[in-house]
Amino acid sequence: MNIVLYHRKVTTELQQYMSQLNQALLSRGAHTTMCSDRDPLPAETNLDLVISIGGDGTLLSAIHQIGSRGIPVIGINFGHLGFLTAVGRSTDVDQLAQSLLGGNTRVENRTILSVSVDSLPHFHTHCLNEVSLHRSASLSTLTAKLYVDDQYLATYTGDGVIVATPTGSTAYNLSCGGPILTPDCGCSVVTPIAPHTMTLRSIIVPDTSTLRLVTTTDLPQCALGTDSTSQPIEGGSTITITKAPFTIRLLRMQDQSFFTAIQEKLSWGK
Repeated sequence: MNIVLYHRKVTTELQQYMSQLNQALLSRGAHTTMCSDRDPLPAETNLDLVISIGGDGTLLSAIHQIGSRGIPVIGINFGHLGFLTAVGRSTDVDQLAQSLLGGNTRVENRTILSVSVDSLPHFHTHCLNEVSLHRSASLSTLTAKLYVDDQYLATYTGDGVIVATPTGSTAYNLSCGGPILTPDCGCSVVTPIAPHTMTLRSIIVPDTSTLRLVTTTDLPQCALGTDSTSQPIEGGSTITITKAPFTIRLLRMQDQSFFTAIQEKLSWGK
């Protein structure tokens, strides 16, 4: 099995864990490669697994590098909440290596969003969690119109608006009062950020819909967030959001589920 150990920030604890895991994998016949966010993933087409060692940000970085290649990825949490990660830092490396190589895992196919902007013809990206539109440094409010499959739905006036996947529903969307979506629900959720109109609330739409956010020219510039990156865009731009033609293969251990993750990470059922 060809495995990439992926990391960003390296602490002494993370370095020791990564070295121990690497030795545990090698001793069981795996072929491993160390890779950081400053290096591209190996171009080989026969990569079997990417192990992300860090927090959710590290896992998102690895996922952006994987793109449409279909390589399974699993996260070991060395961050804070680590909702996307499946393994804690206290997990025994020999037991983990045996589980990964012995097939004691299952794949969750996670929806990806495709994002383009008309004022940036060369800009096209994908995201796992969410697309977010924000006012920039200005204290003025942002106004954006939402169209669902070319049908006008609402005008959002406030600090911004989020379009989240089921995976991203437990991230920024949740902190702004949006609902949690199960990974296999086939939907996206649109959630306003600090709206001026109290009746504007989250709305769940099919992930097969084409969404367009049209900003007004009241602000000369606003910010477009895609997962953990941000891109300035001109006022009056149109952001088009669709479901990508590929998914991300996120690994969980056999005894884990989305609901056990909610119970563990969000302290539900306690």
